[in-house]
This record gives sequence, structure tokens and C-alpha cells, in this order.
Amino acid sequence: MGLISILRVAVLALARNKMRSVLTMLGIIIGVAAVICSVAVGAGASSQIQQQIANLGDNMIWVEAGGRSVNGVRTGSKGTKTLLLLDAKAIQQQIPAITNISPHVDTPTQVVYGNQNWYTTVRGVSPEYLAVRRWAVERGSSFFQEDVDHAASVCLLGHTVMENLFGTEDPIGKTIRVRNLPCQVIGILTAKGQSPSGQDQDDFFLMPFTTVQKKIKGIDWLDDIMLSAATPAAIRPIEREITALLRERHHLRADEEDDFNLRHPAEIAQAGAESQRIMTILLASIASVSLIVGGIGIMNIMLVSVTERTREIGLRLAVGAGEMDVQMQFLGEATVLSALGGGVGVGVGILASNVISSTLRWPVLVPWGALVVAVIFSAIVGVFFGYYPAHKAAHLDPIDALRYE
Repeated sequence: MGLISILRVAVLALARNKMRSVLTMLGIIIGVAAVICSVAVGAGASSQIQQQIANLGDNMIWVEAGGRSVNGVRTGSKGTKTLLLLDAKAIQQQIPAITNISPHVDTPTQVVYGNQNWYTTVRGVSPEYLAVRRWAVERGSSFFQEDVDHAASVCLLGHTVMENLFGTEDPIGKTIRVRNLPCQVIGILTAKGQSPSGQDQDDFFLMPFTTVQKKIKGIDWLDDIMLSAATPAAIRPIEREITALLRERHHLRADEEDDFNLRHPAEIAQAGAESQRIMTILLASIASVSLIVGGIGIMNIMLVSVTERTREIGLRLAVGAGEMDVQMQFLGEATVLSALGGGVGVGVGILASNVISSTLRWPVLVPWGALVVAVIFSAIVGVFFGYYPAHKAAHLDPIDALRYE
């Protein structure tokens, strides 16, 4: 009996009890749809996290001024004044695996334009900061090393600051006041949205770090040094080299703690991505239980079908049909049921994923591989749970089957 004939006979047999066939497929439909929704939501979240990781910077390493102990009382980070511009230059000169480096000085401040004002953060950086953070200028231009050397009063605005100060007005060339310092807006940074921790990444503005040091904070040390490694594999070796170099430059004894902190912000986001991946697997595993339940439903209905069609089976066996022919007939019916349910479940899963995306404004991504696997797996469920009823039908005694009432 050829495959086409088996499928044709299976479809005709299932069509005789349309409502029962549809209800039997319902478990498979729900199971496949649930798996696809789980994978789509998880894949969408993972894609968003990966984008946020990319937004953090290009293999970024963050050297932060550390805490200090005063009469046994420990201060928090940035409590020391030992991180200097000379440290940044030494790191750049002595560690060749670094691609970009930017001194960093920041402080919260009030900015004013006309009758509008906004409380935000000013970040004093060098032009290389944009390369370290993989940030682009949307409009206008960035400042240059010459502006750093002369402590120029120029700035680049983040989108949140621009919207709150200027609304729909073009800010390029306008002058804002940073405390009492007039500052010309020369560019607008591309919007990045929220960070993995939920913070607004666009609520700040940039100025040359020398300007912030001399004209706003009145200090000669740095809050941070931000740099990027040539490759992800170089991050750990660079961190060890920076630690050794800064301890030597700051004259720290072996028994003294570091007066600086090293951070690798992408690690936090990577941990979130790994947690999201595990959660996706967990949700898909739970959803796949519905497929098992659907498979049990198929086996139950096929057993009922064998009982109802006992005389038909006996007649087929009596006129010369082999056990394999009968077994393949019922196995074909179970497989068609589960495969059709899987196909419909794919459509329902895609539709439900789009509804979730539009209703909850949650990113979803439906991998094509997941669709194929869902259909194949549903067919396998049909074969697995349909085998016992098919085997039972094939091994009926023809004489007893013909006598069955």
C-alpha cells in the first residue's frame, strides 16, 4: 500500500467523523501554538537584550574611581581622587590591545534654555567616547581634540534633554546655560532608549572633559576612564594589565585594596540574556506538555476507532490484507491528525504572537526553524501515540473481529 493511498484512506476515514477529528486535533493545536508563542516571546526578548548589549559599547571596560576608608568608615565608589588623566595616557600607551579610550567626568546639573529647564547629567568626555560607546551623532557634529585642549564650551545633547528643552525647535547652534556657563549646542546624539536595567540612556549631554573639570566641577581628577578592547577575548587580559599598572602608579602596597573599580557592563546584560534563554526553554518545555496531552487524546480516540471498526478490520484481514496494511492505515490516521493539528497550531501560534506583540507592546520573533520543528514534532507525537492502537488493530483475530457486535 503506497504512501499516497495510505494518506487518502486516512483522510477519508477522518472525514467520516469531522467533529470528533477536529476536537481530537484541538490538543495538538493548542500545544503547538503554546510552544510557538513561548519561543517567539523568548526570542524577541533575547533579540532586544542583544541589541541592548550592543548599545552598551564595543567590548567596553569601565575603570571607575574607587572608595576609600576614613577612620574605618568606607566611602562608596568615586570616593578617591587618585584617578588622573596621566593614568588614562599610561593605559593607552602601555596596553596595545586597547582600541579607544576616553577620560570621563560627570555630575548632575540643571540646564536652562529660554524659559525651559531640565535636571540631567553632564558627561565630560573626549571625542573617542562615541567610538567606545558605539554612539553616533544624529544631527550636527561632534567636538574635536582641539575643543578638549581649549576647554571649549560646546555640547552634544541626548534626545531626552533636547525634547525637554527645545521641543520641536532645532537646537543646533543655540546656546544653553549649564549652571552659569553658556554652552553652544553643536550636535544631537542618536537615541538609544532604555538600558538593560531600565534607565533612560538619552537623559544626559556631552561636553569636553576638560570643560567639565575646570569650568563646572573645579577638579583635576577623573571620575572614570572608559575604554574598549580590540576583541572580546582581550577584555580579561586587559583588565589584569590595567589593575597591575594602576596599582603601581598609585603606589599601593600588596596588603592595600585597589583605589579603583573595573567593570565590564556587558556582563550584566549577558547574564540577563542567559536568564532569558533559560526561561524560554522552561516555558517551551511547559508548553510542550500540551502536545503530550494532545497525543494521549489521539491515542484515546484511535482506540475508540479501532473498537468501532472491528468488523471492518476483520473483513480487511479476511480478504487478504496484511497486518502491516492495517497497522499503516491506523498509523496514517493518527499521523494525519497530529500533522494537521500541528499545521493549524503554527498558524494560531503566529497569530497569537502578533496579538501579544500588538497588545502588550512586547517584541516577538518567530524563528522559522521553530515552525518546522513544531510540525515535525507534532507528527512524531501522532506516530508515537498512534502506534499502540494501530498495533492492536493489526493483531486482531479476523474470525473474532467478524463476529464482533
